[in-house]
Amino acid sequence: MAETIDLTRLTTEARNPLTQDLDQMSPLELATVMNDEDEKVVAAVRSVLPKVAEAISWATESLERGGRIVYFGAGTSGRLGVLDAVECPPTFGVSPDVVVGLIAGGDGAFLKAVEGAEDSLTLCGEDMRRIALCERDLAVGLAASGRTPYVMGGLDYARKVGCRTVAIACNEGSEVGARADLAIEPTPGPEVLTGSTRLKAGTCQKMILNMISTGAMVGVGKAYENLMVDVQQTNEKLVARAQGITMSATGCTREEAISALDKADGHVKRACVMILAGVGADEAKTRLDAAQGHVREAIK
Repeated sequence: MAETIDLTRLTTEARNPLTQDLDQMSPLELATVMNDEDEKVVAAVRSVLPKVAEAISWATESLERGGRIVYFGAGTSGRLGVLDAVECPPTFGVSPDVVVGLIAGGDGAFLKAVEGAEDSLTLCGEDMRRIALCERDLAVGLAASGRTPYVMGGLDYARKVGCRTVAIACNEGSEVGARADLAIEPTPGPEVLTGSTRLKAGTCQKMILNMISTGAMVGVGKAYENLMVDVQQTNEKLVARAQGITMSATGCTREEAISALDKADGHVKRACVMILAGVGADEAKTRLDAAQGHVREAIK
């Protein structure tokens, strides 16, 4: 018989005294208590911001070296990593292999749980070997409980490869944290629904992933001011957004924005440099290449 895992010491598995009568609450009472509990998420994340900042710096350095940000986790944690990864290409104009999300059980586990996949200490290493994880990459393990074997094994493998490792958990002194170079452990307290870590713990992880990916992308020049100047025009909304960004960044008219974007082959950043520096498309590209993609440097 398999050994029974003791989860009672984990904050994420504790019962919340404020929701003991959850099954008797009205819809408004339930929504109110969940909203009140979610306020604790913001405070929990705020308490670990210095460590999040370090993760942002490491992620930026990895991207500057031609490495990747690699998220890995199981269940909700794994899905959150995949979600953050797949949103980077349209937002920042990067290749899909720049930010990678690995989930226990493979891509199919995003929609339907794969039983037992998270309990393997070797499966994540196999997944990392498949994507050729290397020392330039940043490996970010996600485990709300802090003890998921898939994540622990992934961190062990990543450290052997020689890349920096970050663990994000929602219990202090976690097992995944002990295996990583940097442990980020916000503790928002027991869930409204006992053990349902897709709630506060999931929100904590999502907030931190938002910070890491956004901070790293800004760090490598994917924003000018607070504008997404590398956004990809993959649908009508994004075509309009590209025009709007160009107009906001330069003060030009829509007609001028459309013309510049056309000459810049749709590259918003290049169109902005063309207008702000008063140069042609080729010169704008040359300037951006020399400035490693940073618009502020390219228009000096």
